[in-house]
Amino acid sequence: MKAHKGPFRLVLLLVLIVSFIIGTGINKKTLAKQADTADICLECISVGQCLECHDEINSGTFAASAHGANACTSCHRDIWDLEKHADCEVPMQPVNCGFCHRDEAKQYAQSVHVDNDVKCTDCHANIHDLVSFKDDKSKSVQMCSGCHDNAEYMQSVHGKGLVAGNPDSPSCADCHGLHNIIELKVDDKKSARALSANEFRTASCEQCHDNEEMMTRNNLSSHSYKSYRQEYHGKVEHLGGAVAVAGCADCHTAHKQLPASDPESSLSAEGLVATCGKCHKQANSNFVKYAPHATHHDKEKYPILYWTFIAMTGLLCGTFAIFWLHTIFWLIRSYIEKNKLRRQGIFHESHNPKVFYRRFTFMEKVLHFMMMVSFLGLVLSGLPLKFVDAPWAIGLAQILGGPQMAGIIHRWCAVLTFTYFIITVVWSGYFLLIKPTGENFFQKLFGPDSLFPRIKDGQDIAGMCKWFIGAGEVPKFDRWTYWEKFDFLAVFWGMFAIGFTGLMLWMPEFFAQFMPGWAFNVAIIVHSDEALLASVFIFTVHFFNAHIRPEKFPMDQVIFTGVISGHEMEEERPMQFARLKEKGMLDKFKAQYPGVLSEAIGQIIGITGVAIGVLCLFLIIWGFLG
Repeated sequence: MKAHKGPFRLVLLLVLIVSFIIGTGINKKTLAKQADTADICLECISVGQCLECHDEINSGTFAASAHGANACTSCHRDIWDLEKHADCEVPMQPVNCGFCHRDEAKQYAQSVHVDNDVKCTDCHANIHDLVSFKDDKSKSVQMCSGCHDNAEYMQSVHGKGLVAGNPDSPSCADCHGLHNIIELKVDDKKSARALSANEFRTASCEQCHDNEEMMTRNNLSSHSYKSYRQEYHGKVEHLGGAVAVAGCADCHTAHKQLPASDPESSLSAEGLVATCGKCHKQANSNFVKYAPHATHHDKEKYPILYWTFIAMTGLLCGTFAIFWLHTIFWLIRSYIEKNKLRRQGIFHESHNPKVFYRRFTFMEKVLHFMMMVSFLGLVLSGLPLKFVDAPWAIGLAQILGGPQMAGIIHRWCAVLTFTYFIITVVWSGYFLLIKPTGENFFQKLFGPDSLFPRIKDGQDIAGMCKWFIGAGEVPKFDRWTYWEKFDFLAVFWGMFAIGFTGLMLWMPEFFAQFMPGWAFNVAIIVHSDEALLASVFIFTVHFFNAHIRPEKFPMDQVIFTGVISGHEMEEERPMQFARLKEKGMLDKFKAQYPGVLSEAIGQIIGITGVAIGVLCLFLIIWGFLG
C-alpha cells in the first residue's frame, strides 16, 4: 500500500492544478501576458507611470504632500488597466475620500455642506499638493474664505489675535469644526436641528472660555462662561431650552467680537440697547444696566449683590436654626409625654369624643387648596433652575414638558398665588372693617379670632419653651397658635420677597422703565433664596407642625374635612373651647363629620400633597449634596 501512495498523490495534485486554471479562466496566453507586464496590478502601477500623461501634477510637490506616500490608485481605484485608461476605455470616476477618511466622511455626511452640495475638493481644491494644516490656523481661515466672507472675523479680537500669531486665537475650524459643520439658520424652531444650532452658539465658546489656564494665559476671566451657566439664560440653555434664550453669540455676535470700549462692539454703551432689543423689544438704558455675568461672590466689584446674598443667607440660617430647634425639642417632648400616658393606658384625655366642631369654613378650605396647589407647582417648576447642575434637573424639566413649559407652569402658579393672596387681603379687610361682631377695629385686630400677633403669643412661646425642658405645662391655646400665625403672616412677607421679585423677573422691560438694571440682579438673589427658605420651611417645619408630630402622625385632615373632634378642641384649643362654652356658642359650631366621598377626596389630596412635598425636599437635599 505504501508503494502506491506517491503516484496517487501526484495524479491528484495535477487534477487540482488543471481544475484551478480552467475554473479561473486563466489560460496560457493570459499567464504569459501577466508575466510580461504588471499593468493590471493596482499596487504595481507607479506614480511615475501616471505622471507620464498627467504632467499638470508636479511630482516633487505631490511627493511632499499629505498624500505623497500613496499611489495614485489609492484614490483612483477605478483605474485598473492603464492601457484601457489611456485609450479612454476606462474613464476616471469621482474619488471616494471616505474609503480612507472614514470618520471624516461620517461627519461630512451629516454636515450642512452635504445639503449645499459642497464636495471635498471644493475645500481641498489643491488635492495633489495638499499639506497638513498642523498648527497653522490661518490655512483653515483661507480655505473657508473661499466661500464665506471673513471681513467681520478679521476685525474681531479673534481674527486680530490670529494674525498677530496668538496660537490661542480661534480659527473657523476651532469653532465650527472641519467636517461636522451644522446648519445654524433653521426656520423650524421646534426641530432638533434648531436646538442643536442654538446650543452651538454657546457650546462653541465653552472649549476656550471655560479653560482657566488658557484664559489666564491671555489675561481674560474664566468667570464669564461659568457665570453664564449660573444665570437665567445659561440655565435654560443647559436644561434644553436653547431655542428660547440668548447664547454667547447672540449677544457677543458670531464673528465680530470686540471689546466693549470699541464703538462698533455689540456690547458698547451705544450698542447694548440694540443688542438686548433683539429679544427684549422695549429694552432701554435702564434695562442694559443688568449685569449678566455678575457674581455675588465678588465683594469689591459687586458690593450690593454681595451684601444682599449675605443678608439672605443670614435670614435662611437664622430662620432654620430657630424653627428646627423648636421642632426637635417639640418632637422629643411629645414622645416623652405620650409615652407617659400610654404607660397609664390613656390614649385620649377626652370626655367629649363623639362631637365635632367646625374649624375651617368652606372658603378657608378653598384658599388652602389654592395655596397648596400653587406652592407645589411653583416649587416643582422652579427646582430645575435653582439646582441646574443637579443630576435630576434636566430630567425633571423634561417631565414638566421642557424648561419653556416649566416656565409657563411657574407663571400660572404665580397667578394662582396672587389670586388667593388678593382674596385673603379682601377677606381680612372685610373681617376687620365690615363684619358685624360687636367689636371695634382694634378689638378685632388683637382679638382671639385674629391672626395678628398679640402679647399672649409671646407668652405662649415662653410657655412652650418651658414645656420643652419639662419646666411647665403646655400653654392653653385659643383659636390660633403662634406657629399658625407665623405661617399665615409669612405669606405677606413672601408676597413681597418672592412675589414682587418674581414679577420683576417676569416683566423686566416694564420694571426697567423706572428701576435700574442692577435691581434685577438683586431680585434674582432674593427670589431664589426666599423661595428656598419657603420650600424647606414648609416641607420640614410646617409638615411637622401639621402632620408629622406624634400627636398628628401620619396626617392631620382638619384642613380638608374642616372639622375638629371634641376631644382635640378641648386638648389643643382649650381657651377657644372655654370661651365659646361661656358665651353659649358651642352648639353653633357643632358640625357633622364629612361623608365617605368627601373624606376620601380629602385624604387623596392630602397624601398627594405631602408625598410631593417630601419628594421636593429629597431633591433639594440631593441638589445641595450633589
